[in-house]
Amino acid sequence: MRLDHLSFAAGPDGLASTAQRIGGLLGKDFVDGGVHPRFGTRNMILPLAGNTYLEIVEVLDHPASDKAPFGQAVRARSLLGGGWLGWVVAVDDISVAEQRLGREAAKGNRHRPDGSELVWKQIGVNGLIADPQLPFFIQWQSPAEMHPSAGADPAYSLACLEIAGDPHRVSEWLGETVEAPLEDVKVEWVAPNGTPGILAAQFQTPSGLVRL
Repeated sequence: MRLDHLSFAAGPDGLASTAQRIGGLLGKDFVDGGVHPRFGTRNMILPLAGNTYLEIVEVLDHPASDKAPFGQAVRARSLLGGGWLGWVVAVDDISVAEQRLGREAAKGNRHRPDGSELVWKQIGVNGLIADPQLPFFIQWQSPAEMHPSAGADPAYSLACLEIAGDPHRVSEWLGETVEAPLEDVKVEWVAPNGTPGILAAQFQTPSGLVRL
């Protein structure tokens, strides 16, 4: 179990403008990630050191976005002005989460601009919708060399997550201590004063720490 990526919902200015704005703050351009046809969304990504990445995602005018929990979550966050959507944990065997949550994982795929396709299974987005401090789970089925973090500039990494929430609640959700997927990332837990979830993330860049 490890931290796989962070998701940020595009604001009213749209995916490209949001990516350009955040990329400007970090000093690094995002790349077009492609379309998630099962979820009715698309993303742009920034590979990071440590086998992680940052994605900015927007909902498409597509029937899947009304049916898929992930599309619903992205739409809801974007309608609030955009911002942090959540964090995602990669697991080797998603059946463990399926048994604990009592349902099957959803299939996911992303068509990249170069024509290649990423495939995975995921579960727990409904938990994220109900309680945004909770991550959802992903099991990659594509080869490791196709992971979105491939080709990351080692000068860019996630340094710290600021989460409004309860680490004990998150540990219960994960089925093991929250330190397991976040052992390489500093986490600052803040008592929720409103909606729980990611408050900010700090990134190490060649110009120093940048807080988003």
